[in-house]
Amino acid sequence: MDHALTLDIKAHARGLGFDLVGITTADPLPEDGQRMAQWVAAGMHGEMDYVERHAPKAANPAYTAAGARSIVVVGLAYRWDAPAPPPDNLSGRISSYARGTDYHEVMEHRLQDLAGFLSERGAGLARYYVDTGPLLDRAIAQRAGLGWFGKNTMLITKTGHGSYVFLGEVLTDLDLQPDEPAGGSCGRCRICLDQCPTGAIVAPFVVDARRCISYLTIELRGWIPRELRPLMQTWVFGCDVCQDVCPHNALVREGIHQEFAPRKDVAFPDLVELLHIDEAAYQERFRHSAIKRAKRQGLRRNAAVALGNLRDPRAVPALVRALDDEDSIVRGHAAWALGRIAHPQARATLRDRLTQESDPRVREEIEFALTGLS
Repeated sequence: MDHALTLDIKAHARGLGFDLVGITTADPLPEDGQRMAQWVAAGMHGEMDYVERHAPKAANPAYTAAGARSIVVVGLAYRWDAPAPPPDNLSGRISSYARGTDYHEVMEHRLQDLAGFLSERGAGLARYYVDTGPLLDRAIAQRAGLGWFGKNTMLITKTGHGSYVFLGEVLTDLDLQPDEPAGGSCGRCRICLDQCPTGAIVAPFVVDARRCISYLTIELRGWIPRELRPLMQTWVFGCDVCQDVCPHNALVREGIHQEFAPRKDVAFPDLVELLHIDEAAYQERFRHSAIKRAKRQGLRRNAAVALGNLRDPRAVPALVRALDDEDSIVRGHAAWALGRIAHPQARATLRDRLTQESDPRVREEIEFALTGLS
């Protein structure tokens, strides 16, 4: 193992602006792989079919990069204070990691540089990933000494950044000196379990994605389970609750990387505007944002749910207009939202649309909404 080269690589990574850097072997992670297999077998991955497809190889980095011997793991802190929400506005909430520039863009050019440095130092293989490959990122980072698992399944780092850190890896055939795995414990604390709005943390270190607001607002395509909609509050992309309540995040350093500074039009988006955003405006607004992961349909659906949870009569005209939308998913969630707002126009409009709507699922949503208004 080349100790001097290992130190050079770490120094170069820090010079690129990475806040954390550690090294581990490319050996399999059998225990983590077994836990993932059990999680998938229980159906907790929801409709994320790619997780099930990748599960057999996720715990063995060699499947991803044949010939890999070492993994250089890096972290970039992203925590910033959110700007104040617009006063007296119908605003939604965006997870803190997505309020600035897309982390893939920010991380990739640094990782590309790091991979190039490894190649210059003799690597025949230097392949980088940032949440883009079938790897158990957090388990690899834990083994590389960057942090340890909290009960909310987040990686809690050891250097003052808490769990607000993006992870990336470079897999290489260089034989580097590995770091010691990180240790740590939540002790008896269970604040994240108790405070999760939907009860998605079903046991310590186990998140049922099917109940997680991040999954519901980002990964789920189609209909959000009706019983979970009221619990989603005004989140339209992701959720920060289990991180925000974590004591290990109480004194996290903020504002380190300007790229992640929150944009005012992103942190607390106008829900009416988001509900009716057209494709051109969507592409322009979220071109350099991780929010595009949710797709336009998903954001509009989420905006309808958030408006329903606000229960503000000012949202009624926008929701009524959404009943004419070409997308049945948007129409159905708008109908549900109108059912949450006790307003004469909502009741009258829903009764009228029930006779006109041809989609069975949307009709079902209208009928349910009317039941709540009767």
